[in-house]
Amino acid sequence: MVQYKCFKCEKSIVSKALEKRFVCPHCGSKIFYKPRTKIKKVKVK
Repeated sequence: MVQYKCFKCEKSIVSKALEKRFVCPHCGSKIFYKPRTKIKKVKVK
């Protein structure tokens, strides 16, 4: 499942909750973003 974060209240929202209406269930905002996954740094030899 895809996870989104609300731009206004910064709470995580699962894509399943956004199927009917693309509105934050917590604050009513319509602006979302996908948080980046952590990047693993590798040292070069």
